Amino acid sequence: MAKIEIYTKAFCPYCSRALKLLGEKGVEYQEYDITMGGPKRQEMLERSNGRSTVPQVFIDDEHIGGSDDLAALDREGGLDPLIAA
Repeated sequence: MAKIEIYTKAFCPYCSRALKLLGEKGVEYQEYDITMGGPKRQEMLERSNGRSTVPQVFIDDEHIGGSDDLAALDREGGLDPLIAA
């Protein structure tokens, strides 16, 4: 199973949508709540080439993008092979 990491904030509908999709896939993921900022927020900015919106999703250290990017990847059939790796 792939290593999945997601940076989120409280009360973020896009984060909820991405987490729901991952939950439907039945995968385990590491969630980092950056609501209050801190070192994890800085880490996210560095890993995502400055993208400051949430969520930001990484699969096996590959930057997938946000909620829309994750959903598009799933629609195109590319998500399942990545999470199964």
